[in-house]
Amino acid sequence: MTHLPGGLLVSVRSVDEAVEAVAGGAAIIDVKEPSRGPLGCADADVAAAIVAAVGPAGHCTLACGELASGVPMLAAHVDRVVRLAAVTGAAPRGMKAGPAGLTIDEWRAAFAALKSGLPAGVEPVAVAYADWDRAAAPEPEALIAAAAAVGGLTLLIDTSDKAGPGLVKTCGLARLAEWVALAGSVGIRVALAGRLEPAELRLVAATGAAIVGVRSAACRGGRMGRVDRGKVAALVGTLLESGEQLADAILGEKP
Repeated sequence: MTHLPGGLLVSVRSVDEAVEAVAGGAAIIDVKEPSRGPLGCADADVAAAIVAAVGPAGHCTLACGELASGVPMLAAHVDRVVRLAAVTGAAPRGMKAGPAGLTIDEWRAAFAALKSGLPAGVEPVAVAYADWDRAAAPEPEALIAAAAAVGGLTLLIDTSDKAGPGLVKTCGLARLAEWVALAGSVGIRVALAGRLEPAELRLVAATGAAIVGVRSAACRGGRMGRVDRGKVAALVGTLLESGEQLADAILGEKP
């Protein structure tokens, strides 16, 4: 299975938005319908059209709602997107569903079943909510351990309440860095998302996260607005600059 690349992930709801995100330099195009919740699932035909537009050389992921909605339904949705997009040679590289309403044992069993039930080449991305108490979901520490136990490769730490204060204000940078380090110690790469503001990108990049995800910050008009290539390009530039600064700092510390 090919790893998802590091860098900026932009959530889009249409082909036009995907074109804007690609033009702005986004590394990953995430298909989402924001009107349907934090990980709102787009209709299969819409998702397939976006995957096809990004093309075989691109990297697309699918937001698929919540794991509690049932593994068979989730796997069937991903399979339909894969089949619809197959005529173009393109395919989604990953999918994610949230942990709301599940105990840690329920999550572990459901994620393991999802992992074995998805089409070949589609990575199931584990999801932890930083505001897990609001979502009646497992705490991130427990979910990291469970994901490692069932062979998870990538973890998204997000917020379930999109009207809330956002990821950084919800849990703080120190705790985010602890979760990223804990996941890294068991071989799991981390993506961070959740109403991240442009000024926060340097801060979250410094936690060691491999992927930083946005929607509102990439849109004119906020979360329910429209993705704009200029905003995406500015965010990509911020992340690239952050990476160069971190690399310079690391090299500067070497004798």
